[in-house]
Amino acid sequence: MYEINEKLTSGKPILKKVNKDYFTRHAIKTHFVTEKDNYLDLISNYVKPQYNKGDILIICEKIIALCQKRVVYSDELKVSKLAKFLSRFVNVTPAGKGIGNPEKMEVVLQKAGIIRVLIGALAAALTRPFGIKGLFYKIVKSESQEIDGFNDNAFDYYKDKGILSPKNPEQVCNEIKNKLNINAVIADANDLNVEILGKPTDSKYSDSFLKQIIEDNPAGQHNEQTPFILVKKEKVKKNLTKNATYQKVGK
Repeated sequence: MYEINEKLTSGKPILKKVNKDYFTRHAIKTHFVTEKDNYLDLISNYVKPQYNKGDILIICEKIIALCQKRVVYSDELKVSKLAKFLSRFVNVTPAGKGIGNPEKMEVVLQKAGIIRVLIGALAAALTRPFGIKGLFYKIVKSESQEIDGFNDNAFDYYKDKGILSPKNPEQVCNEIKNKLNINAVIADANDLNVEILGKPTDSKYSDSFLKQIIEDNPAGQHNEQTPFILVKKEKVKKNLTKNATYQKVGK
């Protein structure tokens, strides 16, 4: 059984207006997810009881990656001098160090290649004095942005683990729809940016529209443990409290 509680620890409002329509975003709290979990089981247990036709399920990319065992462990990663050097020049944002973490930078070097990383770093250094930001990420692309973990900001569990981006996110969304009849979207969101990584092949929603729904990162940035955001379209604007979440209670 599920009930609506005023316990959304991210503090984000439940109601969101996109264009002329209103949507409620319900953060679904789960147990602490690890590599031992299966995303289909998680969705079936936590989301299915509250899902209705027409709803949109937004899934944190980290959860899918964990279930796919897309994990890099610190004790298996030899951090090079180049990674340590380059990480010193990364701009740290409120969302965290990012690849300012030497372990993350090492993963980027291994995934993107030294040449591309050096070109990106040089381009960023030359253009930053002119107020141009983000060029490094554009050149190095997903390898630099979709690495999570290697920190204990929220949970000690991630201190010695790096989480790579999900494999074949569109295929995962198709699988969820085919097996559970749920329209799911995989997103990489934080308090600074949102990227849509995957959605069903026949999705009627544009990336731009989906980004607007979760642009304020309703799942939260810290230890909320709410990797699923269930989005429901409302016919009229409701007088809702600012904070609400679906939370499993009972059996």
